[in-house]
Amino acid sequence: MELDSTITSQELMPLIKRAVDLACEKTLRLEHRWKGPDGAPVFTAGGRYTARSWTQWTQGFQYGNALLCFDLTGERELLTVARRHVVDDMANHLTHTGVHDHGFNNISTYGHLRRLMLDGCIERNEWELRFYELALKVSGAVQASRWTDLPDGLGYIYSFNGAHSLFIDTIRTLRICGVAHLLGQKLLGEQDKSVNLLMRLLAHAKTSAKYNIYYGEGRDQYDVPELCGRTAHEAIFNPASGAFRSPSSQQGYSPFTTWTRGLAWAMLGFAEQLEFIGSLPEGEFEGDGMPGKSEATAMLERAARATCDFYIHQASAHDGICYWDTGAPQLDRLGDWRAKDADPYNSCEPVDSSASAIAAQGLIRLGHVLGEDDSSYVQAGLTIVNRLLQEPYLSTDRDHEGILLHSVYHRPNGWDAIPPSAKIPCGESCMWGDYHLLEVLLLVRKMADSSYYTFF
Repeated sequence: MELDSTITSQELMPLIKRAVDLACEKTLRLEHRWKGPDGAPVFTAGGRYTARSWTQWTQGFQYGNALLCFDLTGERELLTVARRHVVDDMANHLTHTGVHDHGFNNISTYGHLRRLMLDGCIERNEWELRFYELALKVSGAVQASRWTDLPDGLGYIYSFNGAHSLFIDTIRTLRICGVAHLLGQKLLGEQDKSVNLLMRLLAHAKTSAKYNIYYGEGRDQYDVPELCGRTAHEAIFNPASGAFRSPSSQQGYSPFTTWTRGLAWAMLGFAEQLEFIGSLPEGEFEGDGMPGKSEATAMLERAARATCDFYIHQASAHDGICYWDTGAPQLDRLGDWRAKDADPYNSCEPVDSSASAIAAQGLIRLGHVLGEDDSSYVQAGLTIVNRLLQEPYLSTDRDHEGILLHSVYHRPNGWDAIPPSAKIPCGESCMWGDYHLLEVLLLVRKMADSSYYTFF
């Protein structure tokens, strides 16, 4: 991708305001149309949000959108809507033992409400604050209980596929364990065995960095230096022996190509954990089996740099937008696609703007935590944000319920809507794409005001 080295967060403010105004209107309109029994809205078809009964992993994004819009505008109706839904609809997500998605649903709701209260954006009420914090403690411990032990102190929070399955997505949901740890929570097991949530977080991150990220070191025939940072959606283990068996992919084209939303989850997840670890005192890293702070920092930084560099140099088109998979079977028909702006209306392979929105935040956060010497990461993130805030990616049609256009959900399963005149999915939105666009817009807006925010 070609970085815009001159663009600033302040220059993006007019575009951000336009996008947020549209987002507020669309979020409230969806709120008035959507009925609870319909489940959670997932992606649009013909511009209208639809559900897919799976794990309801997008419900927190639906209400999180309202909270982010409130944070960006101060519009109280959005806060009222979100608060009501969090109390009425989110409790089951706290104790859901069947998913790895706790950080998606619960940081996006209870986590934002806690942050808004601590930041003074909403009135402080100690019992309400304790309610949010108890929810976050429970959610972090439940997620950490989905655990497969591996040799040498490694292990992972397994996906909804089963104990053999490590998804790269979970590196971004891992932040729920971080918040729970900060709030003093431990996971208690048989005979009151106590599990340190920070240790579990670090073990999962280290396992993901080792088995889901490639560093060009010849791990397999396709692990070559020029593809350092390539990401596998899933790592498969023998849970009985702890042996690694193979890379895999559920939503990408193949185990040996890079599904770009998985890459983006890695970029953002590792960068956020790098920020989190940096905020903790050295004393947190003492105890049997706990890696030192410097060791944990080096591991997270290596994975974050590798994945962010791969996005910039290999996964994105000229304008910073990515197609859905770097090895998509018809991508070669587009010619030298990296040298051209992404074309969401092509007839070969879809782009995934939701992956680009997630990646943009990962790039900005990595650049921020590394400091001025690595400002190119921040500029890369701002370049992507600038592109997403313009057509054809920003949904300016008020009759379309989405905010960010040209997202892809599950290309192999054929779950995405294809317009009658097109050959590939295009022109539609997804709830996580809308949410992560708003999340990165809040970050950029705060940077323009010389401030910052983190999940913790």
